Amino acid sequence: MDGECGDLRQPVGGPPGSAPALPSRSEASERAVGGPEASGGVRLRQEGAGGSGAVGRKRRTHRPPGPRAFPPVDLAMWGLLLALAAFAPAVGQGLGAPGTSVLGLAPSATTEARISTPAPAPAPRSSPAQPPAGKDNGDLPALGPTSPSGTSQQHVQIRIIKKKKVIMKKRKKLTRPSPLATARPVVTTSPAGVLDLPKEQEPGCPPLGLESLRVSDNQLEASSSQSYGLGPHRGRLNIQSGLEDGDLYDGAWCAEQQDAEPWLQVDAEHPTRFSGIITQGRSSIWRYDWVTSYKVQFSNDSRTWWGSRNRSSGMDAVFPANSDQETPVLNLLPEPQVARFIRLLPQTWLEGGAPCLRAEILACPVSDPNGLFPEAPALGSPDPLDFQHHNYKAMRKLMKQVNEQCPNITRIYSIGKSNQGLKLYVMEMSDQPGEHELGEPEVRYVAGMHGNEALGRELLLLLMQFLCHEFLRGDPRVTRLLTETRIHLLPSMNPDGYEAAFHRGSELVGWAEGRWNQQGIDLNHNFADLNTPLWEAEDDGLVPDTVPNHHLPLPTYYTLPNATVAPETWAVIEWMKRIPFVLSANLHGGELVVSYPFDMTRTPWAARELTPTPDDAVFRWLSTVYAGTNRAMQDPDRRPCHSQDFSLYGNVINGADWHTVPGSMNDFSYLHTNCFEITVELSCDKFPHKNELPQEWENNKDALLTYLEQVRMGIAGIVRDKDTELGIADAVIAVDGINHDVTTAWGGDYWRLLTPGDYMVTASAEGYHSATRSCRVTFEEGPVPCNFHLTKTPKQRLRELLAAGAKVPPDLRRRLERLRGQKA
Repeated sequence: MDGECGDLRQPVGGPPGSAPALPSRSEASERAVGGPEASGGVRLRQEGAGGSGAVGRKRRTHRPPGPRAFPPVDLAMWGLLLALAAFAPAVGQGLGAPGTSVLGLAPSATTEARISTPAPAPAPRSSPAQPPAGKDNGDLPALGPTSPSGTSQQHVQIRIIKKKKVIMKKRKKLTRPSPLATARPVVTTSPAGVLDLPKEQEPGCPPLGLESLRVSDNQLEASSSQSYGLGPHRGRLNIQSGLEDGDLYDGAWCAEQQDAEPWLQVDAEHPTRFSGIITQGRSSIWRYDWVTSYKVQFSNDSRTWWGSRNRSSGMDAVFPANSDQETPVLNLLPEPQVARFIRLLPQTWLEGGAPCLRAEILACPVSDPNGLFPEAPALGSPDPLDFQHHNYKAMRKLMKQVNEQCPNITRIYSIGKSNQGLKLYVMEMSDQPGEHELGEPEVRYVAGMHGNEALGRELLLLLMQFLCHEFLRGDPRVTRLLTETRIHLLPSMNPDGYEAAFHRGSELVGWAEGRWNQQGIDLNHNFADLNTPLWEAEDDGLVPDTVPNHHLPLPTYYTLPNATVAPETWAVIEWMKRIPFVLSANLHGGELVVSYPFDMTRTPWAARELTPTPDDAVFRWLSTVYAGTNRAMQDPDRRPCHSQDFSLYGNVINGADWHTVPGSMNDFSYLHTNCFEITVELSCDKFPHKNELPQEWENNKDALLTYLEQVRMGIAGIVRDKDTELGIADAVIAVDGINHDVTTAWGGDYWRLLTPGDYMVTASAEGYHSATRSCRVTFEEGPVPCNFHLTKTPKQRLRELLAAGAKVPPDLRRRLERLRGQKA
């Protein structure tokens, strides 16, 4: 989320206003299994003897070791030993003494397994049905009586404390989570003192589909919910809440406070091999809630359940969970389990909070030879494409392979470098790559502006493979597209951010990591704000006579050396200037909707407000074309991704009416160039698993092709000099009734996107008389030709003749004399 609130909770035992003391995952692991710190405020829930359904409390007790026989020594030596024993506790603790006693007397092996001394560190709370947190610390039995031989109680404590230090070090080393926030099942100590360690596993199974919505709402169930907005259908990884808590779109599943045994259940609907769980806390800018440990159970009929157990101890595994709201934490099961249902049972959660979580389940399908269950829908595509995620090196290799396979229609070029020096590669696809053909429009797709929104990147890599493959096959649609259009595909505008997200992995990257570039800049807020100077000029009545309504110049502040402009942003701006783009789409992720300019609200400081452009009809047409041909957006049974149901509006929305975005690429492209650009939010899941890429490709393939074909909508033509028949560059094309003009390219050709209708179009250029004509746009495919021949003004002809040293013709002399007489 963009905003964060300060934590107003007080830490356990801390002064008012101090920051909460949150346990590390290794500490939570120890507490969850009753380790050295288990009694410091966490109440343990353990299965009773009656099976998985019986839950009782079990308190650890400390058995004093029996008296030990000492070797006979003389009385003077006994006095020295007793004196050392009296001072040893303070000395040993203060100097960090080794794990053995200062007397050199090691405790027996059985003492290690039985004795567990509590630590004073704060711990998260668990079920409301627990005894008070401080009770365990206050009611501990004596660790050992005075021996018959006269040895003091301190002598026994020395030996136990030293061994406790050793146990803590061992456990922290064994339960430390990996750098990718991957937590292993809790390491427990068997009665014989043997550590129960799970074997190394790789998260080979893909996600079941809670985040991507393949798992429907009716497959999720819970023991209780605080409200509908916190129901089990909201317990999906990376789901985002609205601005207000308590509405229908909250940011997690949360059990009721009085629920003594909360659980969240997922019905896979088919026999499934469950291999792991990923959890997050509650998405909220007002509250802090997350689960710190949980158990897992399985069932085939939702009545009889069994738990995930550690191998050697046979105890139910307690998995360490989260220590903040957003970081995903992965736990792999000690042994994968085949079942239909899986339950997550929170055991402990943040002090003062509630059992709230968002989750994804890792699961592999299991064959059903008897056909007892309906066949699960297959995720696949008939196209022979490379369906996987590509890092920078793999992306370069794939683009090179496409270029080598289709050298006559492809060209790879770079528009600049990222902050970290990675090149921004573009794949150009056309029948004449490398040159602008007169009358052929230029179109672009841009993806990866936010590095963690990876689906757009992969879709463009798939699109270039598909176009190459289908062109070689002679597909007429693709052949026409490549012969009549020049296509530019930029799969990664923010390669630095993507590399950071790719390193974390598709399921562990979270909601925001990798969004910004290496400098911490959001590239979609980094373009120059041209909206404000245009609207101020319009309010003063200066548009279009004094201030143009198109191709607004960059503000002075934006070009200063100390301006905060990312190198990736500058690269795209220069790219826009070099090529006369007509149409573009900016591919994002995290929602299912198409938004169109303006992205910035006209009212200052307004969070959202309908702010249309003069070309609102064209933008709504373009947005509807993509949304109407996207399979996922047209699914009548799909549920909203997060907190807004865009299907109520046809899956299209004005960007500013959704949320204001100053400095967006869409607005900049419209006001600084001829290009009409929209934003496509491709999927609820920003970084879908590679197994879901074939289905995502099928969802978007036709939409990507159909949108490219919209560049033929409207009028197109060439503005020429009437005398020389040469094209006139930078001529202005104005449409009556639309307060936004476009200009011609260097060859005099132009393209003006318009919806069907009759228009009066005027072409003008410096040194020429303007010309106006009527142009009718129909529903038939293809731009309507609308050419112009402009005549030079007398002054322009005179300038050119004088510059060439030629004589002035008589007709031009007479026209100039008449003009002078009119002025007199």
